[in-house]
Amino acid sequence: MLIYADGAALSRAVVAGPESAAWRALAAEREGDIVTSPLGLTELRRIVDPLGADVRESARELVDRIAIVRFSDQSLKSAAMASAVASPFTAIHVGIAAAHPDVGEVATYDVMLARLAIIHGLGVVSPGRPSRWWDK
Repeated sequence: MLIYADGAALSRAVVAGPESAAWRALAAEREGDIVTSPLGLTELRRIVDPLGADVRESARELVDRIAIVRFSDQSLKSAAMASAVASPFTAIHVGIAAAHPDVGEVATYDVMLARLAIIHGLGVVSPGRPSRWWDK
């Protein structure tokens, strides 16, 4: 089962913070299972660009180890339905994850994305956060 990660989740691997160690542990254990999309890469770049060359290089190395899931017609159809309640980027993330037959979980620290993932029958992975943090 694959884990679809948004850019904020991926950034935990290269930017020090309260959830970084937990994310790195998950990533080490399930590295081959983590996928993202061009949107996730764009978000990651936006987060790391102002943080200096070392962080950008760490992000590039991370991206080299992650499979990229492309947008499909089915993912955009799912995203269109989710866009009624979510931002366009959040809707696209959930659309991609929900449409991919091998994705069973979404790695995110975004409340709306976590809630939409659950509605679409996906699990939510947020290392360093308590179980069902999005309900609190």
